[in-house]
Amino acid sequence: MPVPHPIPLPDPPSALSRAQRLKARTDQPHRRVDERILGLGIFDSRAAFARFVRVQYRLHADVQGLYACPVLLRQLPSLAGRQRLSLIERDLADLDVPVPGPSAATPDLGTLAHRLGWLYVVEGSALGGAVLLKMAARLGLHEDFGARHLAPAAQGIAATWRRFAAELDAIVLEPPQETAVLQGAEDAFARVVHHVEAEFR
Repeated sequence: MPVPHPIPLPDPPSALSRAQRLKARTDQPHRRVDERILGLGIFDSRAAFARFVRVQYRLHADVQGLYACPVLLRQLPSLAGRQRLSLIERDLADLDVPVPGPSAATPDLGTLAHRLGWLYVVEGSALGGAVLLKMAARLGLHEDFGARHLAPAAQGIAATWRRFAAELDAIVLEPPQETAVLQGAEDAFARVVHHVEAEFR
């Protein structure tokens, strides 16, 4: 008696990449941060925009050391030269606004896995830079004055992000570390909220 061939089953959906999991996990806090910042009228005046730039400075100062970490640079080589803190400082100088003083409470960036989550958020913030740059133009600001840190990388926004995401996805981690990456991203968004409240309260 012939053995019937089994009915082929559809292939299971491919597992989400690490970058895709981070995007899904942080969708809500990301939306809340965007709505909060844009709701503050940061493009109503240069003074309001300068306060937003100070928020950017605070966040990038938090993670400045990550861009010089040899272990991270080996795993994420595209980070080299991507630190925007110096551009933010120049933008604040253009706007005639001092840089914020040292934070009273420096965040604990945790383990290497946590730091990957932080970097996901900070590098991801550059994706919206082109849109914000166009909006800043109404204030007479541009990539050579006052809004340098929003300008896209020479390779282009999409290509730069794809390379970073591919490097992030290629890092081998254990399940507890995967959880730590997600927690690091959530901590980074919480830190942004902290800085926004500090500047706009």
